[in-house]
Amino acid sequence: MRRGREARPEQRHRALLAVILVVLVVFAGRLVYVQGLRGEAVAAVALNQRMSTSTLPAARGEITDAKGVSLATSIDGYTVWVDQTQIAAWKRTSDASVEAAGAVDAAKELAPVLKMDALELGAKLNGTRHYVVLKRNVPPAVWRALRELGISGVNGDLVPQRIYPAGNTAGNIVGFVNREGIGLEGLESKLNKTLTGTDGSYSYERGRGGQAIPGGKREETPAVPGRDVQLTILRDLQWKAQDSLDKAVAATGSDSGSVTVENVTTGEILALADSGSVDPNNPGATDESARGSRSLRNVFEPGSTAKVITMSAAIENKLVGPQDHWEVPYAYTTANNQTFHDSHAHGLLKLTTAGVLAQSSNAGTVMIGQNIPQQVRYDFLSKFGFGKLTGIELPGESRGILHPAASWDGRTKYAVLFGQGVSVNAVQATQVFATIGNGGVRMQPHLIKSINDATGTGVATTEPAGTRVVSATTAATVLKMMESAVNEGTGTAAAIPGYRVAGKTGTAQSWGPGGKRGITASFIGVAPADKPKIAVSVIMNNPRSSQWGGTVAAPVFSEVAGYALQMLNVPPSGTKAELYATTFGEAGSG
Repeated sequence: MRRGREARPEQRHRALLAVILVVLVVFAGRLVYVQGLRGEAVAAVALNQRMSTSTLPAARGEITDAKGVSLATSIDGYTVWVDQTQIAAWKRTSDASVEAAGAVDAAKELAPVLKMDALELGAKLNGTRHYVVLKRNVPPAVWRALRELGISGVNGDLVPQRIYPAGNTAGNIVGFVNREGIGLEGLESKLNKTLTGTDGSYSYERGRGGQAIPGGKREETPAVPGRDVQLTILRDLQWKAQDSLDKAVAATGSDSGSVTVENVTTGEILALADSGSVDPNNPGATDESARGSRSLRNVFEPGSTAKVITMSAAIENKLVGPQDHWEVPYAYTTANNQTFHDSHAHGLLKLTTAGVLAQSSNAGTVMIGQNIPQQVRYDFLSKFGFGKLTGIELPGESRGILHPAASWDGRTKYAVLFGQGVSVNAVQATQVFATIGNGGVRMQPHLIKSINDATGTGVATTEPAGTRVVSATTAATVLKMMESAVNEGTGTAAAIPGYRVAGKTGTAQSWGPGGKRGITASFIGVAPADKPKIAVSVIMNNPRSSQWGGTVAAPVFSEVAGYALQMLNVPPSGTKAELYATTFGEAGSG
């Protein structure tokens, strides 16, 4: 029997060596391939896995008043959040003993810094979620104190916090933003794209524990802030308008009110006040319907203030003169059997055209206005701005109501002569008087004075050219007629010591939700009448103490307009008013 050959040790060694050499060659080849041929790519992948990127939030643009006083700005704030799984694993040791650990102990340390209840905070720390917000708008100093506690799982994201230093002053204009920094109301909403910047980013190379590696790679793309916006509003005047208005609303029992102050030569809105204005720092405290600008959204019949348009149309078309004589009854009936009454019963009055305006006679206004062709009545209402948007830079403006002349019924075609059958917002109503004060040229009202360009330089907005509505002669005549309304007519409470004032009272019906009937009382005027600078309107909605504009609105005009003239350094009137006669005959006056 033949014995098998025994394996020789040398052969086994050589076979094993061959296998080892093959493996080494493969590894060497792979090493050459990875480090030589694909080294950069592999290193890039590894680096990318070690990089951490954070967003650098862009600051929102600032909103200031005409003098640069801040109305809306942004400050650094942090949204503090936790990873509950890391909180559960957290512990603090000293000399090999555990001093604190887990959600309960973490809550005890975090609560006094965050000024939160420890039990409530502990509930937020306990769980398995990776992102739970503890508190928003945390100041930088508080965030630094939190970091010093060294509790793993507690994180903070830098989120610019929007604040409004003036509180509710101009809150109806500025508006506010939501939690994400997006404009929801007012200019914050209208100019959201302009005010919003472009976020940047910051990337760094991190170690296994998430910490930045000293000397590691870092990349930063700076954030680009939003553009600053400067308004035409004067903060102190806006405050005065709001303060005087709020007090008058309370004193008269009115539902609400508004005050508008406009520069007659430029159309700049110097103040646009609504009673009970929203505080953008806490918009939830104000009813949603009152968070925007009701001066632009709410409309009303202008009433007797629109008689200024009727007089302008009649004089411009040479149908009457300011000294023409009119025997005015308490009630006047038109050719189509429509009867119109004055506000108070009286016998036959011998009034001039100026006297009809000064005494705010509905009957006399219809007697004068009936000679104006129906389409011309419409045209003048339209030219003065009724029925069209003013173009002011706020959201939600109502264009009011001005129906085509052809649709007016037998009564409306006369009612429009004294401000009924049409509706306007407060700025539209103010425009009429600003136009008369500006020599018959209507300027577009606006709130924005300048917007910063990419370099941070303020660029003034382009003011549209004015539109001539009536001749300078007609405007001067009507302005002089309006002085009589303040000196000896229904608007005597609007007088301002040292300044000549021209204006007109108004009382008209209004309708609220569900067709509820109400009253709008107003006074709108121009000062100084000898050299007009400002037009000011005061609108009171549903006053309980009196329904007359001369009683509830004119005193507010005197207070706000007087303050504005002083603030603008407008010198007192240098000439005494030479008024038109308002009556004739036995009761006549010079």
